[in-house]
Amino acid sequence: MASKKITTENIRVRMAPSPTGPLHIGTARTALFNFLFAKKYNGKFILRTEDTDKERSKIEWEEGIINGLHWLGIDWDEGPDKGGAFEPYRQSQRTRIYKKYIEKLLAEKNAYWCFCSQEEIEAFKQERLSMGKPPIYKCHCSGLKDSEVLEKQKIQPTAGAIRFKTPKIEVSFEDLTRGKITYDGSLFGDMVIAKNLDEPLYNFACVVDDFEMKITHVIRGEDHISNTPKQILLALALEIKSPEFLHLPLILGPDKAKLSKRHGTTTSIEDYKKQGYLPEALINFIAFLGWNPGSKEEIFLMDALEKEFSIEKIQKSGAIFNAQKLDFLNGYFIRKMPLEKLTELCLPYLVEAGLINRGVEEVSKIAPMVALYQERLKKLSEITELIDFFFVKNLEYEKELLIWKGIGESELLSVLDNMLKTLSNIKEGEWSKEKINEIIMPIANEIGDRGKILWPMRVALSGKKASAGPFEIAGVLGKEKTLQRIKEAIERLQEV
Repeated sequence: MASKKITTENIRVRMAPSPTGPLHIGTARTALFNFLFAKKYNGKFILRTEDTDKERSKIEWEEGIINGLHWLGIDWDEGPDKGGAFEPYRQSQRTRIYKKYIEKLLAEKNAYWCFCSQEEIEAFKQERLSMGKPPIYKCHCSGLKDSEVLEKQKIQPTAGAIRFKTPKIEVSFEDLTRGKITYDGSLFGDMVIAKNLDEPLYNFACVVDDFEMKITHVIRGEDHISNTPKQILLALALEIKSPEFLHLPLILGPDKAKLSKRHGTTTSIEDYKKQGYLPEALINFIAFLGWNPGSKEEIFLMDALEKEFSIEKIQKSGAIFNAQKLDFLNGYFIRKMPLEKLTELCLPYLVEAGLINRGVEEVSKIAPMVALYQERLKKLSEITELIDFFFVKNLEYEKELLIWKGIGESELLSVLDNMLKTLSNIKEGEWSKEKINEIIMPIANEIGDRGKILWPMRVALSGKKASAGPFEIAGVLGKEKTLQRIKEAIERLQEV
């Protein structure tokens, strides 16, 4: 429950991903909550990319993040692809802005050049650790005179970094979910805020951007809580106002550890898309990772989320990632989807599996096959293994699979032979699952054990241990293919 009255006028929130990899499910959740908060109060949602890591940041990752968010149905008012009143929206293009603020800190002696080597810094930290003390580096460069700094820069033009002279004071802030949080500034040490005048690091650039873009609320993951007091101290030194903060709970695996690939769960939105999860299902699922409407309602489309969402209902404790819940939601939205649209979404998986050639097979031909499994599909990618037997000329299965419990091969041959003769009598124009049911079921009921008829018929038509019902399969296969597969089953049983 929020512990502080929320400012709701002129809301401006942002998401600032680093384009160093695919769109993570945690990043997508952060974007969703910012998007919903802005919608709730008629505010603005801004996307900016924190691409100051020159070695790892790539434009293709940025494009992937943008495409992934759009696929999920999340949009923004300003961003690198749209522009806006506070562009540019890529940190790599904002060097001139950062330089002005770095120079201000240096001029006012709130920052200084540090020329310590990595070896010196590491040795100092290790010594602190061996003494049981926190590894806070104490830099002696803060006392260098301007002339000494210039001299060192002449000797080593590319050496050094810029450190913030962190005030050794207590710093507190009101988290909109967690209440008052207090840190001791002396435990931070003098943090590096830039490699040089043209290369700021995350905490510094983030503070400047939030101020310059008039961000009112920062909604981000709990893993950023320790950055917040540092950013507040930087804002105080720069004499600028800090936004309000809200930290979302961590997304945890079943073992309540932070979600990662070791849990056997993908964290990439692109991977979920490739597996055949629908954007509606992912949005619904992600929304419940740390938020609850306070009702028993579990199914929410985006427009419903926009109406129901409130940050007062964001939880403090970690959100458990439940893969079964995601599958349930995806299955729900698959069942609700019009068959034609579902078939169109399934086609790429069938093409990739080599079952069809795009443009050769029409949706109308595939739709009856997809319809058989719409009720049981959990994700689109499953469709290939479910309906592949429709496209195979000769099924491959062990003849033992045809045998129903308590029935011998001679009796089974008789069953299949009678089935072949009975189905052959159905006229081509009357062939349908209803007609097949009308003819076969009385025979099965007369025998007393329906499995003696239905099991071998289903296996003969699908070659699978589990599949849709035999009448439904036969209806889609058509008379010719159905009879041919029953003949092949008979031949298989007769093989020595």
